[in-house]
Amino acid sequence: MLNALDKLMLEKVADLHEIPQGAFNIRKNGAGVQRNTTANIDIVTKTDGSGIDVIIKPYTKGESVHIPVIVTEENINDVVYNTFEVGEYSDVLIVAGCGIHNSGHRKSQHDGIHTFYVRKGAKLKYVEKHYGQGDGSGERVLNPKTIIEVEEGAVVELELIQIKGIDQTKRDTEIRLMDNAKLVVTERLLTYKEQEAESNIIVELLGVDSSAQIISRSVAQGDSKQLFNFDLVGRNKGRGHIQCDAIIMHNAQVVSIPRVSAHHSEAQLVHEAAIGRIESEQLIKLMSLGFSEQEAENIILDGFLK
Repeated sequence: MLNALDKLMLEKVADLHEIPQGAFNIRKNGAGVQRNTTANIDIVTKTDGSGIDVIIKPYTKGESVHIPVIVTEENINDVVYNTFEVGEYSDVLIVAGCGIHNSGHRKSQHDGIHTFYVRKGAKLKYVEKHYGQGDGSGERVLNPKTIIEVEEGAVVELELIQIKGIDQTKRDTEIRLMDNAKLVVTERLLTYKEQEAESNIIVELLGVDSSAQIISRSVAQGDSKQLFNFDLVGRNKGRGHIQCDAIIMHNAQVVSIPRVSAHHSEAQLVHEAAIGRIESEQLIKLMSLGFSEQEAENIILDGFLK
């Protein structure tokens, strides 16, 4: 059974106000606690117990899969290997995410390794949210790794979001695109205090007329540190664009390294990077409308990360 804290964490990382009607798998403190499948979506525990296989039948339309993970105890070190088979010409939403509530003194950590096979003509939207809370001194650590193979004509949209409260994270994302495959990645990340975040995204345009757009926005506050490595590789005729913007505050540090490399004469690749502070004109305008300086700052940051 899920208690009030569990439900709060599920709302934070998966926007679940109640148990969903479709396919889902809820993992808590290193073990599966609830699961449901549908006629078109099956969820099976791997034979070695290391994770789950999510199998979506071809031509499945308008269905969703929720696979949230919650950690509510200290001294948890949870690792899962999940595999997703997204069938030909399906159109589905997969919502993942992990929330850690740590009120103890020892570290709690979750590492999720997700491998996706998005078959010909399929459309996938994948949303992954990370959130941490708790008044203990124990660290909250999340290290997701996402590997995606996108077949001919498939479309993938990723939303990778770190809301707040994660002390350390290393986020590795590897994506390979075949003929006419399309990718849009939106990353939003917030750090504060002494938190550290590293994000590594590698996208390979392997197929003819494949395309990728990567948009990263982050806010670094306090004494936090952020490191971004973006690598867009054009190995065939195709288009790619990287845009990474950061707001830096207080004593924080941000390093953003966008890299493009072309191995084909018709690969068109562009990158942009910008790091800066909140403009005083924006604060003054909002404060003239009756907001306090802190309220104005919060409005600007919330809008930037949306």
